Amino acid sequence: MKLSGLLLSTFASLIVIGTACGPSTPASDEVPSSATAQENQLDTLKYTRQGMEIAMGTFKALSGQLKAAMQEGGVQHAVQYCNTVAYPLVDSLSGTYGATIRRASNKARNPKDEPTELEATVINAYQNDLNQGTPLKPHIQQLASGEIAFFAPITTQDLCLKCHGKLGETLAVADYAVIKDLYPADDAIGYASGELRGVWSIAFPAE
Repeated sequence: MKLSGLLLSTFASLIVIGTACGPSTPASDEVPSSATAQENQLDTLKYTRQGMEIAMGTFKALSGQLKAAMQEGGVQHAVQYCNTVAYPLVDSLSGTYGATIRRASNKARNPKDEPTELEATVINAYQNDLNQGTPLKPHIQQLASGEIAFFAPITTQDLCLKCHGKLGETLAVADYAVIKDLYPADDAIGYASGELRGVWSIAFPAE
């Protein structure tokens, strides 16, 4: 298995309770078939590797602390912990890696995770690919600012459903009451395992 395929396969086993759960596994590290001529001019393998390294590092940092919070006090404690710790941690890691790290969803829990126009376009493209049974792959794009944008799909895993599942089924009513108290505008429920939750969106500085 090529490097980015291996990274995403490993990545899919990790769980994050905040904006997103696990990304899907692409078939390889090849440039997606929908890549533009602009993308072909970029070092796509380089940015794919860097993007996956950053996403995996961020996932590892978040998941370790959130799993501990879950073991300590269940979903309600973990959600409260995520509410206060997750975003400062991601901001800190953005500084460490020298890249802007975001998790975006068209059904956001936190308003900070509402997608930009470009992120929404990427999410819709991933959803179309998922509907058609096309393997989901990382996407690299150069922005007008000169920055390089890396995107990777995020799909729900079984444990994600404790916070993002169907109310009264995989998501307990009592747990969701705590979520709604912390996130009054929450729209991030109703998912089943394997559905698209959003994207990792990482921007590298212009070279």
